[in-house]
Amino acid sequence: MIKYIKAAFLNPWNLLCVAAGIGFAALSGQADVGVALVMAGETAYLGFVGTHPRFQNYIDVMENEGQRQTTKKQSKQALNKIWRSLPKRLHQRFSRLRGQCQELREIAADLNRHKEDGANSSFDSLQREGLDRLLWVFLRLLFTQYSIERFLRNTSLEKMQHKQQKLQGQLAKFAEKKLSPHQEKIRRTLEDNLRTTEGRIDNYQRAQANLQYVELELDRLENKIKSLAELAVNRQEPEYISDQIDQVSLSMLETEKTMNDLQYVTGLNDVHAEVPEFIRATEKISGK
Repeated sequence: MIKYIKAAFLNPWNLLCVAAGIGFAALSGQADVGVALVMAGETAYLGFVGTHPRFQNYIDVMENEGQRQTTKKQSKQALNKIWRSLPKRLHQRFSRLRGQCQELREIAADLNRHKEDGANSSFDSLQREGLDRLLWVFLRLLFTQYSIERFLRNTSLEKMQHKQQKLQGQLAKFAEKKLSPHQEKIRRTLEDNLRTTEGRIDNYQRAQANLQYVELELDRLENKIKSLAELAVNRQEPEYISDQIDQVSLSMLETEKTMNDLQYVTGLNDVHAEVPEFIRATEKISGK
């Protein structure tokens, strides 16, 4: 309620009226009476407008629109970052898949044009949005794959394992001995260094396992997207196609969780609510 009353009070026209009322009250020679009347009128205005359902709905719509624009901007920034970072071979893989979806959607539209009505248009929009969501996940998966590959290339498992063995050997010299304070400090430093090295090895091995998982998910999702796009041509059942898209989206929840867990590698934020338009857009992705 406070949000709506505040919005009603901060309305420019209301502020202008309040300022004008106080000004007239000051000039009237009976400022105390005039200001009291202005305050009474303002209280009545805020009580009526701030609690009116239509005004509250308007404020909610404006607030949601602001949030949508924010997430849309974040998604565009993420898209540009991904596209600038990916090598040409991954650009081509995504563009081929996107192009196939666009061509198949055009074929489906041509086949259904003679019987298209409002309901079919609505279903077509839902299907297009569903494919956009899946293409967005696919592109983020490509970026995750590329980021993990780059991480693994820049990190040597052999060097870390060699360092681990060296530290273990150094620590062995301090075993079963009565240590001086200085030697105890050295031992603690070696133990901490060993734990850090072992943690790096664990991260590397997890990255290898995640890379294998991401590669398999990319192949699976690419096949699913192609299949869904083909359904739009070969099966004239909008409800069935939309249901299949929803099922594939639900099956990607674990994949999206994995991508979120790999933010330390990719630098991407959580899944963005605003999905870029890939199917309907005609221009190429520029990364700008």
